[in-house]
Amino acid sequence: MIDAQSALASPAVIRREDYQPPDWLVPDIALDFDLDPATTRVTAVLDVVRSSAHGRPLRLDGDGQVPTKVLVDGNPHNDWRMDGDTLEIDLPGSEHRIETEVAIHPDRNTQLMGLYASGGNLCTQCEAEGFRRITFFPDRPDVLARYSVRMTADRKRFPVLLANGDPIASGDAEDGRHWAEWRDPFPKPCYLFALVAGDLSANRATFTTMSGREVQLGIWVRAADLPKTEHALAALQTAMAWDERVYGREYDLDVFNIVAVDDFNFGAMENKGLNIFNSRYILADPDTATDADYDAIAAVVAHEYFHNWSGNRVTCRDWFQLSLKEGFTVFRDQGFSADQGSAAVKRIEDVRTLRAAQFPEDAGPLAHPIRPDSYMEISNFYTATIYNKGAEVIRMMATILGPDSFRASTDLYFDRYDGTAATCDDFVRCMEFGSGIDLTQFRHWYSQAGTPRVSAALDHDAGSGRATLRLAQRTAPTPGQPDKEPFVLPLKLKLFGGETGAALSNEQLFMLDRPTADITFDGVTERPVLSINRGFSAPVIIESDRSSADLKFLSAHDDDPFARYEAMQQLMLDTLVAAVTLGRADHEPVIDAVRRTLEDPALDRAFAAEAVLLPSDSFVGDQLEMVDPEAVFRAREALRRDLGKHLAGLWRSAYANASQAGTFVYSPAAKAARRMRSVALGYIAASGAEDAADVAFAQFEAADNMTDRQGALTTLVNGKSDKRIAALDIFYNRYSGDALVLDKWFQTQALSMRDDTPQVVADLARHPDFSLANPNRARSLVGAFGVNQRAFHMAGGAGYRFLADHLIALDKLNPQTAAKLLPPLGRWRRFDPARATLMKAELERILATPGLSKDLFEQASKSLEG
Repeated sequence: MIDAQSALASPAVIRREDYQPPDWLVPDIALDFDLDPATTRVTAVLDVVRSSAHGRPLRLDGDGQVPTKVLVDGNPHNDWRMDGDTLEIDLPGSEHRIETEVAIHPDRNTQLMGLYASGGNLCTQCEAEGFRRITFFPDRPDVLARYSVRMTADRKRFPVLLANGDPIASGDAEDGRHWAEWRDPFPKPCYLFALVAGDLSANRATFTTMSGREVQLGIWVRAADLPKTEHALAALQTAMAWDERVYGREYDLDVFNIVAVDDFNFGAMENKGLNIFNSRYILADPDTATDADYDAIAAVVAHEYFHNWSGNRVTCRDWFQLSLKEGFTVFRDQGFSADQGSAAVKRIEDVRTLRAAQFPEDAGPLAHPIRPDSYMEISNFYTATIYNKGAEVIRMMATILGPDSFRASTDLYFDRYDGTAATCDDFVRCMEFGSGIDLTQFRHWYSQAGTPRVSAALDHDAGSGRATLRLAQRTAPTPGQPDKEPFVLPLKLKLFGGETGAALSNEQLFMLDRPTADITFDGVTERPVLSINRGFSAPVIIESDRSSADLKFLSAHDDDPFARYEAMQQLMLDTLVAAVTLGRADHEPVIDAVRRTLEDPALDRAFAAEAVLLPSDSFVGDQLEMVDPEAVFRAREALRRDLGKHLAGLWRSAYANASQAGTFVYSPAAKAARRMRSVALGYIAASGAEDAADVAFAQFEAADNMTDRQGALTTLVNGKSDKRIAALDIFYNRYSGDALVLDKWFQTQALSMRDDTPQVVADLARHPDFSLANPNRARSLVGAFGVNQRAFHMAGGAGYRFLADHLIALDKLNPQTAAKLLPPLGRWRRFDPARATLMKAELERILATPGLSKDLFEQASKSLEG
């Protein structure tokens, strides 16, 4: 329960059903910035048009500002008032020109929303509601305007002045200052506004579009970081060509700029023509970035570029439609990444992310549909549900429609809604119109939360040669939704012969749209083994009657790479759950399945490295009615130890074969070798081999790339060897001047499975290089520790107190980042009464904190009530 005082102070709830079109439109806006970190003066000239026959005043959103000037049609205007932070102006007639002036203070802006200072530069972040912290404006995504921007600043301090659109003019001003003007000809919502002023250098290139236009590309960073931008620039060019080829989308401005900043709440932002990135998703070289970093940079660069159409040219009508742009664009960037390397491994990675982040969200107090019905603070809905589950919903539609109809439907969507603010329903209607398929029932994916569970039981009558597959779906209640309508589940199915391994059927797509369904297969001449949800065709949990022998068989014979991986993972998962719940488990089927995988010469090494990894502690915990972190840890370590010991020769061979000669290469084959090398090293260490630490330390010292170096460091940090301290000291001394690499140093220790991790993390929080003010650093220690199931949940509740203390402190600086780190406490119902009581007490302590932001209030209050 939340006490009455907290309830009275609860922020207002915004509801989707209350949507009303804007009273006033703003076709054009001109902004003039007199830039200075201490005090920036912003003059805004808005051309406003009454949207319909009403008498309501013009309301312009602000945040913490009072206008120093208000003009209407060029004249001083006194008929205005402040309603909280909102500027309200009574206006006659239907069209006016409104001019306001405000003073803002970028160097005091620790929220990193609006205009703020970072690393000596000035930059903006306006999604979702940051523009109101810059000037007064109807801050909602369905008000689209054409922007003209003029910036004036000290030339020496801010030699580079960038904004949305294309550059129009520039010149010198008095007192060593200069100015620049930019104009964006495409109407956009204010959340896509961007401005950057700083001492930056650009890695430049060009791209010629499919219609023959030459686009000037620039990635802007500190001069010293220019060599680390080559990969991002190449990824941008590749993404531009891919979007033309796969979706027919051509870039529409003369320039495309990216700026990397150190202090950023998100990964990146798709502002029209001027993307602003967290530097971790731009800067890379072999010495400082892992293969995962390289992959993430390419994916995020592509994602933000793809937003130019799926988010910018077609934007959201309101924030409840957020998945319209984010889910669709994640689906697009996943397709791009799959085309750059191993599609099977990319699919495994995407599903692993979904299960680690979104499935727990669906099963907890913060569950919400991909199109939410209400919120207190919209920044809290930038979630795995909106992004990752949203992408899976698009993927299901693409599967149902088929590639040709899906492409025709996306073309229709872009053509029909170009230059407008659309809804999820608009998108689905285009899918229907472009394909002729009725998606009425499919829309439940937009309105219902929760992860469906599908039970699958296969019967075989040897006499008649008939097999019957019985399917049933159910979805557990979620907050506010006790009863669920059946989802439409596109399930890809295939049968294999349990004796011969031959395919007994072709792959078929079955649409499970009822609570139960039976499927019959004739001519099944031997015992069939079921391969289901191939390619993870639906984001569901499968509960089947397949035996350990069946799963081991599929892990060796299934011709769908994801289904083969899934069979291995399910075999491992069943073994680990049995060990936790029964206190014993037979490891031999897993050992034999992993042996077959390692010995199969036909398998892609990247796939094999993923297939032999055990499910994470947290994913194993998700399968239990009540999570026992220590029991899960012991069971997983025991299985790792047996795999390491029984397959010792294979791990040594895999490690040696994956060793690379020569210089670092970023290629699918080289990445696969480094991945297998790291996985094999982990199992060598898990076996308890006496030389494991020596092998890891030798790799650490000899590594010519961060992937091998961090892989060795992770192995050492989880072990008991004295070489652990030596490696940490060497790593720190080498990279103490590189903030992004130092984040890895903090994170690796926060994720350690050692007994002393809680104390190590507490000590690191007092380290001179730790600061809550930088979101990356806060996530690297506080965030990483919160998802370390064993360390965070150690008895006594020290981990819970640590997280609550830091969230309360962080909330005063950056509420958005604080709220993102709270969910580990919100899962208190999943744990034993002693842990649950301690977690709940920390949530109540957070809620009782005076001056709590609405960001953190919403997350904490829902976590207690849900």
